[in-house]
Amino acid sequence: MSAPLLELSGVTREHRQGDVVVQALRGVDLSVTPGELVAVMGPSGSGKSTLLQLAGGLDSPTAGRVCVEGRDLAGLSPAQVAAVRRRSVGYVFQDLNLLPSLTAVENVALPLELDGVRGGVARRTARAALDEVGVGALAGRFPDEMSGGQQQRVAIARALVGPRRLLLADEPTGALDSTTGEEVLRVLRARCEAGAAGVLVTHEARHAAWADRVVFLRDGVIVDQSGPVAPAESLLAAGGA
Repeated sequence: MSAPLLELSGVTREHRQGDVVVQALRGVDLSVTPGELVAVMGPSGSGKSTLLQLAGGLDSPTAGRVCVEGRDLAGLSPAQVAAVRRRSVGYVFQDLNLLPSLTAVENVALPLELDGVRGGVARRTARAALDEVGVGALAGRFPDEMSGGQQQRVAIARALVGPRRLLLADEPTGALDSTTGEEVLRVLRARCEAGAAGVLVTHEARHAAWADRVVFLRDGVIVDQSGPVAPAESLLAAGGA
């Protein structure tokens, strides 16, 4: 069996609100191997987005370890963590985080250029990523010249660009119609089958059906793990989410 691309071991994340300590995650263990797409489901406030932020090195656990490609992020400097995010982790944010002053192709090429890839090569690679998600014709447009769904696909292209092997997606189909959403999930699935590992946060069982495993979170704890769609639907019915 392949070594995990992502491994969370005993991960706890606490937030302080005045004198009150809120536990967003409590002792979570999760590993994702190459070729695997894992869906994370659960009610609002269950810790789904916190889990994704920790996996992507955007936040640090209060306790436990987060390892990406075998490297414990806690043992790395901020610059090294930033390099891991550029080279190894593709992240689709719920609020997209596209830079308004850059065109679609410039937004997608940016992580490559920050990592030292020459401009021409970075843009050719970015155009291929835009083509992959069906918006290659919009390469020269700025975010405010695109619909919400088009912006979402540009954000997904940015997450997929280059050699990254860990894909993290927070409700990546939220602004898309059902047909386009299925196309995006098909792209994520294909990347995983080509050797990447993916974590998909979703509240829809039909999207979780694309995953190899469904992890169900409640109050910061993994309460169940199962195969895809039917178990996910039953979990949602039981949880009332």
